[in-house]
Amino acid sequence: MTHKILIIDDEEKLRSLLARIIKSEEFEVFEAKDLKSGYKKLEQMDIDVVLCDVKLPDGNGVDFVENIKTGFPFVEVILLTAFGNIPDGVKAMKNGAFDYIVKGDDNDKIIPLLYKAVEKVHLQKKVQQLEKRINDKYSFSTIIGKSKGIEQVIDLAQKVAKTDSTVLLTGETGTGKEVFAQAIHENSNRVGKSFVALNCSTFSKEILESELFGHKQGAFTGALKDKKGFIEEANGGTLFLDEIGEMPIDLQAKLLRVLETSEYIPVGDTTPKKSNFRLIAATNRDLKTESDEHRFRSDLYFRLNIFEIKLPSLRERIKDIAVLTHHFVKQFSEKTNKKTLHIADDFLQKLENYSWPGNIRELKNIIERSVILSNGDTLTSDVLPYEMQHQAEKTTKSMSAFSMQSVEKLHIQKVLNYTKGNKAETARLLEIGIATLYRKLEEYGIENSKI
Repeated sequence: MTHKILIIDDEEKLRSLLARIIKSEEFEVFEAKDLKSGYKKLEQMDIDVVLCDVKLPDGNGVDFVENIKTGFPFVEVILLTAFGNIPDGVKAMKNGAFDYIVKGDDNDKIIPLLYKAVEKVHLQKKVQQLEKRINDKYSFSTIIGKSKGIEQVIDLAQKVAKTDSTVLLTGETGTGKEVFAQAIHENSNRVGKSFVALNCSTFSKEILESELFGHKQGAFTGALKDKKGFIEEANGGTLFLDEIGEMPIDLQAKLLRVLETSEYIPVGDTTPKKSNFRLIAATNRDLKTESDEHRFRSDLYFRLNIFEIKLPSLRERIKDIAVLTHHFVKQFSEKTNKKTLHIADDFLQKLENYSWPGNIRELKNIIERSVILSNGDTLTSDVLPYEMQHQAEKTTKSMSAFSMQSVEKLHIQKVLNYTKGNKAETARLLEIGIATLYRKLEEYGIENSKI
């Protein structure tokens, strides 16, 4: 890639000489005789480095550096002066100049400096591209789905993202809680700071305490040196605690204190430390029930439940199954070096009729398996797991008209008709969980109309 250099100097002979020298190094060179025409070149061309004289007819190059860095932050500026003086040099660097050199005395420095400046520009642009890729990966626009349920959840998440409020993400396992936590962080005022994720169900109480709060050397057997905890790592950024419902009661009390005071004490230490972080917690448990039954601290529950977002299960997003399937088929076709596979109607129909206890995570795994097993250019239902292939063959056992099951089935059908097929409203009126409703719909063979 050819790098573009702009020379701004009112001395035409010197400008032409510099241009010839720089062109010999295979740089692309542009010239301007004053600040006004130089700025116009910056607007028109993708300039990498500016070589600018200090004394120009329409202004001072030292002051001009600030204008360039404001309008074009990735452009590096090397100032050239006939008479070097320390105050100008200090101000130039303070304004963002890459370097400040004296004409004649430092001519041999120009080419090496250009290479260093170009390298810095290249690295800055590379970092920007990587940051953009990360932001794009975790932006709300990449969350797939057009069903009403998922659009409502995205709207809530976008509204709370710009605040510093604690967020509680609830819903079944595999619904994408960490994806939402990342998106909230990347769209918050803490973007660019740490996003630290810890699954509370992965560790024993002692290890979880050490991971969360850190520890001092010698705090316990095996603590050979000081260790930072996730709370310290998240300072200035976001701490995501997944499966928080699995956290032991006594650790819940310590976490509550951190949330209320921003202070914590590492294991084996006596000196409090401070950490300013935003907490996003997630659970597949009903924390209200857990707190009512004294399995989760009610004071922590109320502290976490400032802004709850309940992620819909895949059963509640049947309209999204097709678009998710196409996305995963494309992704795994590329991963396995296959041409993107077509999707047969019977394949998609089986997916839409399935109850998806593992939600999106399960769908993703099923698609990856199916792409690997496929032989032709089309995905058909014969590559699906056995239970998915034969789900339509299930028959509901005959029920007596006088049995409780028959009465329950009839009542569910009546409530479904009343709500016009709205599963969430049906579950609310029946005073049962949405997962229980779907299980009963499958058990009784009640048609599961799409929502």
